[in-house]
Amino acid sequence: MHAGRIIFSQLLDFLPNKQFDRCVRRYHGNHRIKTFSCFDQYLCMVFAQITYRQNLRDIESCLRAMQPKLYHCGIRGTVSRNTLANANEHRDWRIYADFAQVLISRARTLYTNEDFGIQLNREVYALDSTTIDLCMTLFPWAQFRKHKAAIKLHTLMSLKGSIPTFIRITDGKVHDVNILDELILESGAIYVMDRGYLDFARLFTFTQNLSTFVTRAKINFDYRRLYYRQVDKTTGL
Repeated sequence: MHAGRIIFSQLLDFLPNKQFDRCVRRYHGNHRIKTFSCFDQYLCMVFAQITYRQNLRDIESCLRAMQPKLYHCGIRGTVSRNTLANANEHRDWRIYADFAQVLISRARTLYTNEDFGIQLNREVYALDSTTIDLCMTLFPWAQFRKHKAAIKLHTLMSLKGSIPTFIRITDGKVHDVNILDELILESGAIYVMDRGYLDFARLFTFTQNLSTFVTRAKINFDYRRLYYRQVDKTTGL
């Protein structure tokens, strides 16, 4: 019988614990917390994500089934559905948002020299959104249509390593183009997006920040060609 460390415990070695503690202290996450710390909450949610748990009851049942091993996984507090639900509702979400940026910056360094099919010395990002349907009775705040609720998940993804660098969740009525106002543009980077983000006033900020955007024109697009360049169509362009 294997008597070494479990895999989940080995994965935790890659987490920068000091950086996580800084995020917790920045927002006073463990203030007046005695048993179930922010780190316990984070580990429970990481475990749920890795093992594809579907809800809080599923997380509780799975973790309690391995109760003797939780201490070796780093989870010191008692895992219960009510405790986890209360932590998810009241703990400051900015703790985990800041820590996510720490992990993203570390992951991006691993894929700096990755070849994703195009030889470019610049960062390339893809921007898009997806609509997730929800039950209107359970999520009345997620306004979308008269008899339908939904949220939109807006994601900016780095194509080197397929790492999300920006995620924004809104209700279903928010138009995609509004997300351009929230992006922190990187000078010299290339941003690829569809025609839903076509707004000249907003896209001009890309030029002002010395970055490049690639998008598609709408059918009713009124334009005049100033110049053109010969293209070898056998290359697929």
